[in-house]
Amino acid sequence: MTEPFEPEKDVPHLAFLRRLVTVLSFTMIAGMVVLIALFVIRFQDSGIDLPNSITLPDGTRPVAFTQTRSWYAVVTGTDQILIYNLKGELVQTVAVELP
Repeated sequence: MTEPFEPEKDVPHLAFLRRLVTVLSFTMIAGMVVLIALFVIRFQDSGIDLPNSITLPDGTRPVAFTQTRSWYAVVTGTDQILIYNLKGELVQTVAVELP
């Protein structure tokens, strides 16, 4: 009568490789769960609220907008940066001069 085939007896490192693949699979799955959780937590942050409207000086055309937690700025087509506080008051005007 023949003995049943047992790969562990034929290849001594097969059991180690099985355990290694299993551990690495669990590690990869846990890493993906952590990454997904971090994405969900990060994107739940409401961030900064945009102003409802911005009153620009007459004749200016906005080309860019940026905002922080305490001020926002509008770059105009005439190479000026208009800096406003969160109340919508113009605080500073910066002229951009290119060489």
